[in-house]
Amino acid sequence: MSLKIADIERIFKNKESGNEEFFKFFSILVPVVEKDGHLHLLYERRAKHMKRQPGEICFPGGELEDGESTEECALRETWEEIGVPQDKIRVISQLDTIYTYSNFAMYCYLGVMDVEALDNMTLNEAEVESTFLVNIEWLMNNEPDIYWTDVVPDPPEDFPYEKVTKGAPYSWRKGRAPVPVYEEKDGNVIWGLTARITKRVIDSIKSGDICES
Repeated sequence: MSLKIADIERIFKNKESGNEEFFKFFSILVPVVEKDGHLHLLYERRAKHMKRQPGEICFPGGELEDGESTEECALRETWEEIGVPQDKIRVISQLDTIYTYSNFAMYCYLGVMDVEALDNMTLNEAEVESTFLVNIEWLMNNEPDIYWTDVVPDPPEDFPYEKVTKGAPYSWRKGRAPVPVYEEKDGNVIWGLTARITKRVIDSIKSGDICES
């Protein structure tokens, strides 16, 4: 078989762009709640019986399903996890996307949640143990400690160096990832990706016009 340009054009003409099969995508909602005259962020504590990250603190969210947008995913997961319907949430903005070294990206949305919805939350016990609020002013006044973790490639022992480098050692590119840790006044430790997202939200607020008045 002899391929021609016309064959390549035919194959790729209507092909939609996608992603590598080993890469996954998640969406989360960062809920802002006004209560007692103060603004708060709402967090979840994952159920302790979960296989992945049991008992850790996070925002409502999960993996994208076929056919839904990243915003739809964030709102669906919020409904499924804590029982707050979409009509009780007003999405303000899409936030920065977080890319990780563990083959997934996390899309983030900032949304205002009606405080009345908190009284009618129904937690999905399979995923969520509890929820709590953290005052945004407290977060603005208390920077997290930042720790850096090295991301070091670990090629298999049978990697064919003799083919790709003629047997010479190879200088694999390394990475670094920040791990912020907030020790919140009520004893809740917010860290990792959740803390990274929190810090980016708080940094945006602190650099905005609202802080200049």
